[in-house]
Amino acid sequence: MEKQPHQAATTPEEIWSILKATSEKSARETEEIKQLIKETEKQMKETDRRLQKLDELFSSQWGKLVESLVEGDLVALLQAREIDVQTTHPRVSGRRNGDHYEFDILAVNGDEVVVVEIKTTLRAGDVKQFLPKLARFTDWLPEYKGRKILGAVAYLKADHTVVVHAERQGLFVIRATGNSASIINEAGFQPRIFE
Repeated sequence: MEKQPHQAATTPEEIWSILKATSEKSARETEEIKQLIKETEKQMKETDRRLQKLDELFSSQWGKLVESLVEGDLVALLQAREIDVQTTHPRVSGRRNGDHYEFDILAVNGDEVVVVEIKTTLRAGDVKQFLPKLARFTDWLPEYKGRKILGAVAYLKADHTVVVHAERQGLFVIRATGNSASIINEAGFQPRIFE
């Protein structure tokens, strides 16, 4: 049996029918692609959400570790710098005059309060945001009015320029290392008093 060669459509109706079938197939495929894109976007958003949650958990755990390292050594470190603090108060927070405030650690004695901001990675923006908090400290915690308010930033990792910047702003700079912490300000450093 001899094969018949495929004949091309010759009438306008046949051409129209082929175009219509091709168009419908293309529309179905386009719709399927749109659905796949929607599903992919949905999965990507869910993945982003989960990654964000893991990042927050990871950062939170590192932050707690750094807080623990710093708080354990803080009284001795400050006493070595002739700031006779006796007690520490971790995670002091509240609301006053419609403002929410939060401080990582307070080291306190009768005359002085050292307010410590702790970051896993200390950045210049962290220092910039901390300074106004120190300026408003006694607005939020008026029971400390009349005492010298000093500031400190503590970190696990920081660029040297940020450390220098923090010190120039009059802040103690505390580096958490290994299983302890140390104040790394230059000899003769004089902390700024915030009022």
